[in-house]
Amino acid sequence: MTSLVEDPIKPGESLKTGESMKTDEAGKKLGMWLFLYTEIILFGGLFVLYAVYSTRYTADFIEGGKELNRIFGVVNTIILLISSFAVAASITAVQKGQKKIALWALGASLGCGSIFLVNKYFEWGHKIALGIYPNSERLLEGPDGQNMFFGLYYIITGLHGLHIVIGMTFLSVAFGFILAGKVTARRFALLENAGLYWHLVDLIWIFVFPLFYLII
Repeated sequence: MTSLVEDPIKPGESLKTGESMKTDEAGKKLGMWLFLYTEIILFGGLFVLYAVYSTRYTADFIEGGKELNRIFGVVNTIILLISSFAVAASITAVQKGQKKIALWALGASLGCGSIFLVNKYFEWGHKIALGIYPNSERLLEGPDGQNMFFGLYYIITGLHGLHIVIGMTFLSVAFGFILAGKVTARRFALLENAGLYWHLVDLIWIFVFPLFYLII
């Protein structure tokens, strides 16, 4: 099995250089955590907005939720959980020097992300074909709460879908770096940061799913 440990400390390498390398890796992680914090604030604000309007239009939100296909929601939830496991497995594989396993795991995660987006495309397409989209004639003629529900649905799930695309881009870059030998058992901050972002995207969906698909 191919090892990823391709950059051992050379004889005579100073401790100061090693410490600098560790500091750089720690700095990358800190930067990612700060970035993730801003993402949490963004979605947190949207969830608060959802809570306010769902309290005001409870019955309309419940009726709006009945229009959504729970099978799509469940399948996408399972897909993202599998993808998170695959990303975690790739990080572990890199740390153990198992390059092929890491690449296969990342490939599986990217595949899951693609399936999620395809499912979302068909789900959105079906709703739009039925005339269910913000300010559509069907919703404007109905209760205000349902128009608000689907407005939030498209904004939140659309923003989440955008984050899926960004996360897949990060994972693709990490895949290329592993393939090129630039992400190794000693230097894997890039992959770890991509994994952190992907886990956050999956965690956000865990909140989105019950808010829209399981509302009762």
